[in-house]
Amino acid sequence: MDLATLVGVIAGMGLVIASILMNSGLDLFINIPSAMIVLGGTLAATLIAFPINEVMKVMGLFLRVFMVRKSNQYQLIETMVNVCNVARKGGVLAIESKLKEIDNDFLKKGLELTVDGKDEATVNALLKREVKQLQNAHKDGWEIFNQMGAFAPAFGMVGTLIGLIQMLSDLSDVSSVGPKMAVALITTFYGAVVANLVFIPMTVKLKRRSATEALEMQLILEGISYIRKGVNPRFMQDVLENYVDTYHGKKEKKGADKGKKKDKENK
Repeated sequence: MDLATLVGVIAGMGLVIASILMNSGLDLFINIPSAMIVLGGTLAATLIAFPINEVMKVMGLFLRVFMVRKSNQYQLIETMVNVCNVARKGGVLAIESKLKEIDNDFLKKGLELTVDGKDEATVNALLKREVKQLQNAHKDGWEIFNQMGAFAPAFGMVGTLIGLIQMLSDLSDVSSVGPKMAVALITTFYGAVVANLVFIPMTVKLKRRSATEALEMQLILEGISYIRKGVNPRFMQDVLENYVDTYHGKKEKKGADKGKKKDKENK
């Protein structure tokens, strides 16, 4: 479970509800027709804009936002360095003995292809195709969420316009203007909350997850290439760690190094 996402959603909704309760009752902000316009309209517009099979896949991505896959690029590099040591001492076929210890499916697949005798061009082509497919799937997901974040406020405004038209069509009772105006504005409120607390943050989260997975896959592609060439494992480790260092920034790298030192001391 991604604690940051869960805390963010709960905190955001909690603050909104708390601010409402400080000045009025919660029932004042509950309006079924307004919710139908915002949520139903957003879904309808999304189905018009995207193929239904892509929209259905987004449901799985929605759940994925709340799940986190533990990953450590430096640990991944260390695993590949160990494999590289084995390959230098016993040849490429000796890697087969290490496959059961590898829990990264993408790395395991690349090494299995290598052990099976596939040439480097074939291995790279197959793995890069898988990377491309994953990136396209992620892109489809965050593009849909991004568009839903744009649709929701727009339908909130549509609901407000409907309410204003209904209100202005009958001004015989001046005392009812205020309550009707409040109801008319609720749809704009719903649209803004759903867009800025759900769809747009999820877009950002999926983009970051996609970038992280792409980094790991790129590391694996580089690592397998070095293993096949039989380069010095220490050189391989330095190059790959510098690659991660450049991606994350020096501060995060230093923090990771400190964590590795502490782990070694604990061992």
